[in-house]
Amino acid sequence: MSKLLPSETVKSLKIKLVKSTIGSTKKQQASAIGLGLRKLGSEVTVANTQENRGMANAIRFLLRVEEA
Repeated sequence: MSKLLPSETVKSLKIKLVKSTIGSTKKQQASAIGLGLRKLGSEVTVANTQENRGMANAIRFLLRVEEA
């Protein structure tokens, strides 16, 4: 995964859960749920806010993030 871009350049992020949250901490699982990712392979488009980028950064090893 590449570094997340500043919020001024991109309006939204396309996030896909590519690895399972089994074995992750409760905080990491909560970040995935907070982003709207429930099942493996699920994909969401979220606003590029500081809060969403922080949650994505916390579980970056489970995700694939793209500009949308």
